[in-house]
Parts: sequence; C-alpha cells; structure tokens
Amino acid sequence: MKKNANDTDIQIAICGSAGDGTIAAGDILKRAMSLQGYKVIAFDLYPAEIRGFGKCISRIRISSGQTYSLKPQSDALVSLNDPHAIPHVVEVRDYGAVIYEDTPMARIPEGGHISAHVRPAQIPYGLGIRHISEQATGSARSRNIVVLGYMAGLLGMTRDVFHQTIGEKFKTKAPAVAEQNLKAFDAGYDLATRVFRLDTIEIKPPRHTKSGADAVMMTGNGAVVRGFLDAGIDNYFGYPITPATSIMERLTVEMPKTGGRVLQTEDEISAIAATIGAGYTGARTATATSGPGLALMAEMVGLGVMAEVPSVIVVSQRGGPSTGLPTKTEQSDLNMAVFGGAGDAQRIVLAPTNVEGCYKCAGKAFEIAEKFQTPVIVLLDLYLSNRYETVIPPKRNPFLRKPEKKIAVRNGNGAYKRFAATADHVSPRSVPGEPGLMHTVTGLEHNEMGRPSDLPEVHLAMSHKRHKKLKGALNLRGLTLCKRFGDEGEVDVGILGWGSTFGEILEAMYAAQSEGIRCSAMKVVMLSPLPIEQIAAFHDDCGEVLVPELNYEGQFAGLVSGELGRPVTRLSQVTGAPMRVEEILNEVRRLSGKQSPARKTKQQDTGDERALEAGLS
Repeated sequence: MKKNANDTDIQIAICGSAGDGTIAAGDILKRAMSLQGYKVIAFDLYPAEIRGFGKCISRIRISSGQTYSLKPQSDALVSLNDPHAIPHVVEVRDYGAVIYEDTPMARIPEGGHISAHVRPAQIPYGLGIRHISEQATGSARSRNIVVLGYMAGLLGMTRDVFHQTIGEKFKTKAPAVAEQNLKAFDAGYDLATRVFRLDTIEIKPPRHTKSGADAVMMTGNGAVVRGFLDAGIDNYFGYPITPATSIMERLTVEMPKTGGRVLQTEDEISAIAATIGAGYTGARTATATSGPGLALMAEMVGLGVMAEVPSVIVVSQRGGPSTGLPTKTEQSDLNMAVFGGAGDAQRIVLAPTNVEGCYKCAGKAFEIAEKFQTPVIVLLDLYLSNRYETVIPPKRNPFLRKPEKKIAVRNGNGAYKRFAATADHVSPRSVPGEPGLMHTVTGLEHNEMGRPSDLPEVHLAMSHKRHKKLKGALNLRGLTLCKRFGDEGEVDVGILGWGSTFGEILEAMYAAQSEGIRCSAMKVVMLSPLPIEQIAAFHDDCGEVLVPELNYEGQFAGLVSGELGRPVTRLSQVTGAPMRVEEILNEVRRLSGKQSPARKTKQQDTGDERALEAGLS
C-alpha cells in the first residue's frame, strides 16, 4: 500500500476508568474527523463488569488514505487514569505525545504517576485537567472534554467541527449540558494553542474532503441493523448477550417505524424457535447472539435445516469457552457455526471482514436463506461488532425486498410435494394458508410429502438433497464469496484469512511487499459451503500459506487443510485483542526466508514458555 507524503495517518489512544468518559471522548473525536472526510477506524475496550471501575480504552486511527486496521503503536496517549494508562505508555511511538494530569489531588507513591514512565524519546504534555474543567464548568466531570479540546488544539484540528459534533452528541440532553461541554472543550483548546509543540504529529487535509458529507461512522453491529432494515426485515426475536445486544437495541428503535416487530424473548432457545416459526410463515426474520447463545440454539438450527425453513442468525463471537471473556474478542465459534448440531446439518455461513461487509452480508442473508431454504449464519466477532469505520452507504438499495422466486403451485391434480426432488435440489415451498398446498413439516426424517420416514433410501436421498442444494450458493451474485489481493501469479507467501483479522492481514501483506517479498492475501467470506476451487488455486500459487486467526485450535486452518488435503501454517492467538500486524509480518518474513526459522522458533518457544509461566504464577 503506497503512502502519499501528504497523507495523514495518526492514531490516538484515550485511556481511563469506567465513568471517566473515555469512550464518549473517543466517540466525539472519531465522528468529528469523519465529518471532515478522513478515513477512521476505531475500537473501544471496556471492562466485563456492568458497573465498575475497570479500564476503558478508545483507540482511533485517522487517515486521509485507505487503511484496514489499527496501528500497533499510537501517536498520542491521553491518560484520564494513570494506573490504567501507565502500561500503555510503551505503545506510544518515539516522538509521540503523552498527555496527562500534572496536578494530582493527593500524594501518590513513587512510580505511581505516569510522568515517571514517559520514555526519553516521547514528548510529555502535562496540564491541570481537573483544575481547567472546574474553572470552565464548575465541575471536574468534564475532564474528558477538556483533554479532548487540548488534543484538538495541540494538533491544529478544526474547532467548529468539534462544536458541531458535541452539539449532536448531547442534543437529547438539556441545553445546559451541551453548553458546559463546549466550554470545557474550548478551555482545553485555547490552552493548547499557547503551548510550544514539536511538529512530530501532523494533521493534513484528507484527499477527498467532499466524502465527509456522505460518509457515516458505523460499527459492525450498526451495519447489520442497516442491512436488515434495507432488506425489509419483518420480525426480530432476541435475548441480550454481549457483544450482540446493540443489534436488538437499535432494531427496537427503528423497526416500529416501518411496521416491523421486535420481541425480547425469555432465552436464546425461545428466540431461535420464534425465528424459525416466523420464517415458516414466509416472514423475513432474524435473531442475533454470541457463542453461548448459539450453543443453546443448536437443536433448533437443526430443525431449520431439516424442515428447510429460511432464517438468519447473527453470531458475534467473544472469548470462550462457557461464559469465557464477554468483553474480549475471539474467532473460536467457527466450528460450532459450521458443524454445530446433531447429524449432518450443513448450513450457510458468511463471515464479513469489515463494517461494509457486515451491511452486505446481513442484508443479503435473507435472500440467500429464502433462495436455498435454510438457516444462514452471519459470523462476526466483538472486534468487528464494536469497531467503527467510515462507510459511504450505497445510493440505491442493493437488496431484493421480496423472495426471488414466489413459491411453486401444485403440479396438475397431484398431491403437493413440499420436499420434492428437483434439478437444483431446491423444492417448491409454500407458506401456511395457501389453498391446496397443505403439507407436513417435522424434525423427523421425511419423504417428499413431508411425512416421517426412516427408510434408508429416503434418508440418503434427503441428505443428498439438503447438502447439494447449498452448492448453488457458491454461484451467488452480488456478494463477494472470496477475493485475492496483492501480487498475482506465484508468490513466496500467501496469507489466507477470514473475519475481522483480514484488515491486519492486508496491512501485513502490503508491508511485506514493500520489503521485496512476493506476497498475496485471500479473504474467504463464504465459510460454508467453502469455495474450495478458488482456495485451491490460491494455494497452488503460494510457496507457503499462512492462516492467522484468533482461536487456539486454528479452526479455519483445520477446515481448509481438511478440505484441500494440503498443509498450511497456523498462526493462532487467544489474547482477547485483535491480532497485531507485526506478528503476521514476522511470520511472513520467516516463511519467505527473510528471517531465520531457527531463530524465530527459539523466540516463539521462549515467548510461549513465558506466557505459560505468567499464567500459572
């Protein structure tokens, strides 16, 4: 990826405790920069406790060109809570800024203040954040907005856009709330303009400032909601679970405006049962959950497969197993999404790689479910669900609002065969109440009429039908099932990825190319059925194939190598955080011969031993 000398590419991290307004300050920053036409990627980390004093971090990458992931190091760190921010000082690059409170209220122990941890190559900016807030607003509650204004003034950001964003942020509050926050922002901004600074962090105009008016800051979950609405969703049934809850919350506000219905059920089993029941009637219906919820839904998903009923299930993965790590990201539910359930119950699984992809997959999932009469799982993770990106929505709705093919009528005077064998293995479907099309639907194996049958030839024929019809999904139009990037033809290393990790994969690929390594990357969106022909062709071109993913077992690597019958190199991590670009790049270097394999192995073994010792201590 070529960088223009006039590009802006900075990353700011704001760190504080729950209740400090860390996430709110980050939200204002990313929205203000997006309005000006910058590309923005942002991701917030917060504690698992519903109400507590855990660490919150908002990281925002602001660029005038296209980027695909957060940077491994930030250009500036803002501390609203020193004990939480101190461990992140090392993540600030050389000549980066560290902004902090320099007039603490109480005596602190040696080494307890962040100034003691700022490295010689970093630039410290201390100010009396609390005092400035109290002078401007009469309260210390606006510390987060004061320091946001200070950063904006320090970097020469446009004041008016922040005023507009703050006004929008607090427009539902009493007018005095917005006024107080504007005072706090201006107090910080004015102070920063009088501070001598080194020009080590620069904000330059974006390449296309006019795109700011069209761009929307959107999370993956927000994009799912928009995709559902544009596709004409009729019903949503759900039960709250992190990190999928915001999908239901937003739909609860938006769906009644168009006559849609949202129902919070008593548990995940009820949610999927209602979803399949409504899908049986011909309604476009969806639910959303995370790994623990999908585990509860497994039996009913099998019913949807057996009864050939369309339904859409969004799964946002988090750390597991069991309750696991509710507020940490992971990609460890792939096996359950593809294989989970009793018997041979293949279903269609899509895994978008960015926020725009969440929109496309969510909206397209209804068409796919109806076309192939099956449950469709859209597989996200916490990183993608909560990650903000600058997205320019399509000017025209790209989704079919009604089923592509209206349900078939009975042939002549013969009985209606709901599960009839056809050339494309998709049977003529009817919905309850259509005259002359009465039929049986059951979770038992059945014949073409839908009547239970345990004859071997019937079970074989129906199993064949249920699997073969899904192969047609590999010929879908209007949705990218897989795509190759980077060098064409034979390459030293190919990186194969899925889901949210693909942004880091792309950044690593471009970095490898800049070092003279022939490198390509392929993203796979359709995880079931797997586009194995395209993956095999990619594998043929690669001297080595690397599969980075956020799970311990290397689930996608196992899926691909099992289908291909060929080896791949696994790079599996379960840190609860997005994968780092440098870690992928180091493995690409090793595989290409740019780094000694023996040295790399020794370093990796030592790192594993240290991690194990730390976990046991």
